Amino acid sequence: MTQLGTFHRIRDIRGTWPNEATDFTPWLASQLPLLSESLGMGREGLELEATEVPVGKYRADIVCRDLNQAGDATVLIENQYGHSDHDHFGKLLTYASGLKAATVVLICENLREEHRTALTWLNTITADDHRFFAVELELWRIDNSPIAPRFNVVVEPDDWARMAEGSSKASERGELSDLKRLYLQYWGAFREFIRDKEEAHESTLLRPRKPLPQMWTGFAVGRSGIDLNAVISSQNKNLKVELTLNGPNSHDWREELLKFQPEIEAEIGYGLDWTELGGTQQAIRVFKHGEDPTDQSRWPEQHEWLYDRLRDLYLAFHDRVKAL
Repeated sequence: MTQLGTFHRIRDIRGTWPNEATDFTPWLASQLPLLSESLGMGREGLELEATEVPVGKYRADIVCRDLNQAGDATVLIENQYGHSDHDHFGKLLTYASGLKAATVVLICENLREEHRTALTWLNTITADDHRFFAVELELWRIDNSPIAPRFNVVVEPDDWARMAEGSSKASERGELSDLKRLYLQYWGAFREFIRDKEEAHESTLLRPRKPLPQMWTGFAVGRSGIDLNAVISSQNKNLKVELTLNGPNSHDWREELLKFQPEIEAEIGYGLDWTELGGTQQAIRVFKHGEDPTDQSRWPEQHEWLYDRLRDLYLAFHDRVKAL
């Protein structure tokens, strides 16, 4: 019979990180993929911006960018040892306001019930582009193995309920045309398609963003200013997947990636459109023509094509993008 180990909870956090500010915060800043994955953002979801960021006379522990959100929304992370308390909770909200944070994460060893209630309430009353998380930090080991951290998410927003409520209210107010309603339904169905596919692959490469009533939806690829996008056009009757390079560095990034064109196209097994664009955005694209996204009977095949191309481009470009 296979011998199994036994989990042991390590209660002394300070034995691993003696000081919260000088030991734990720098460690967490260097290990954001662990936290990002626990929050459901994927390992590439958080990009560090700074630690100990001044906010008035105080300093926020960690400020990041959420690469899963359009516009790289600000994420505030505040840590505290022991039980959550009113002092840290008040600072958390003050920092969030000062930094205009879209996502707020409180990390502690034990979350008090009143703070759990408050964060849950904030998730219900704020706009759906604002999110509040609470995470209890735990340390575990199996027998005499090295100590392993576990981020136990105890408060998180109900994104599905928010999306449903937001769509319903927009429809009631007459804000959505028939075409925009179709976009919202299309990307909502695609989001569920991706989740099923990624679960089957035991993968977290593609993290769908919130469906919006627009022609495109985006995915993080590990660097600010660069995204993977899936695009549909009812007018042109086509689908498109593209790596978009945004900002003043877009031309230089394109030139650097262009050096790998033969290798990339050999890896994925098909050619890409590398046509240079003007302005501060460049794109590397692949099209599927003759597809009408308004034909719901074609959605499964269209979603399959979009998903396969998104994975191809993610795998081909991820490491090269990170190295730019």
